[in-house]
Amino acid sequence: MAILKARTEFSSALNQVCSEHGIELDVVLDSIKEAMLAAYRRDFGISIEEGEEKEYDAEINQQTGESHLFEIKDGKRKEITPPGFGRIAAQVAKQVLIQKIREAEKSSVLEEYTKKVGSLASGRVIRFDGPNLIVDIERAEVMMPKDEQVTLESYKIGQRLTFFIKGIEETPRGQQIIVSRAAKELVEGLFKREVPEIASGAVTIKQIAREPGSRSKIAVSSTQTGVDPVGSCVGQKGVRVQAVINELNGEKIDVIQYSEDPVRFITASLSPAENFKVEINEKAKTAVVSAPEDQLSLAIGKDGQNVRLAVKLTGYKIDIVELKVKGAKKVEKEEKVEEKKEVVKEEAKVEKAPETKEAKEKVEEVAEPKVEEKAKETKEEVTSEVKTESKDDQKEKAVEVNKDETETENK
Repeated sequence: MAILKARTEFSSALNQVCSEHGIELDVVLDSIKEAMLAAYRRDFGISIEEGEEKEYDAEINQQTGESHLFEIKDGKRKEITPPGFGRIAAQVAKQVLIQKIREAEKSSVLEEYTKKVGSLASGRVIRFDGPNLIVDIERAEVMMPKDEQVTLESYKIGQRLTFFIKGIEETPRGQQIIVSRAAKELVEGLFKREVPEIASGAVTIKQIAREPGSRSKIAVSSTQTGVDPVGSCVGQKGVRVQAVINELNGEKIDVIQYSEDPVRFITASLSPAENFKVEINEKAKTAVVSAPEDQLSLAIGKDGQNVRLAVKLTGYKIDIVELKVKGAKKVEKEEKVEEKKEVVKEEAKVEKAPETKEAKEKVEEVAEPKVEEKAKETKEEVTSEVKTESKDDQKEKAVEVNKDETETENK
């Protein structure tokens, strides 16, 4: 009776385990049989060539838990259960059950998270697996590969973060749930969590361009009149967008208004730069942006980041050039002429009304060069006159001498 009770307990326990973990009982029994045959060959030195495993069979009674081994030869079954094999069979059954439970749990988790792909999950970093990170999210241990990590983030064991569930991939260790911190969908998910208008569908996210850990641009539009999409995402005093920034460890975010008009969309995508001219080629998907000199570096951004993100956001190849203003030289000349006129007017005012000390000094400054110039001209005139008179005197003297000589000869 005691043995029957034990066997009954075995049957009950087996059924309970299978029921709790969603495991098929027949699958467990078949696995136990295969494991018993493998244990028999290993422990009793029976060498079986490939394909000959069909000459041996194992049976396990589902109700009593008793196990038997048989050899099949010439169509006849012969029991070959060795003495003490019951203890080995029990150990095998235990190991198979543990393995099947783990597989069932993993299968159940995979099935659960298959439905959660594309959503966010909060998790804790539990260990490093080479370049990969193993993260604990609720019931599952998931993996974040190197490519899905943000290079500007420093991860530590025990650190809690929000992850984007990217998908389920086949790895050398079997199927694995993959999470990401670098995916642009993480930004989208965080905004959906923080902005009720996005969650309700009143505001939609049209495009996202991201350089993980550094900067992101998100284009939004409204599906309801009276709803400001940009204002909804930014929130009062920027509280909503700041919550997203904090989750991304300080990554900068530009929220812009989406537009069907490519010119307006490209203009908005290059913010905070402004006051530029956009010429597009819709067929070639190219745009030439002429920016004023003071907006040129702002439009391009540090190391070209601003225009690079604008290209990803709009889908247009953007070329930024300096805006050439027509008639700029003419305007510059006119400004210089006006400046000279103002100087002349000021000097004229000073010359006419030298009442103040400063005015008198100004007159002296202006008059002194003029006096010197006048004196120089007078000096040159006097010198010229002296020279002229000297030549005339010499001519008169020469005439007088000639006259005297003529009179003397006549006498």
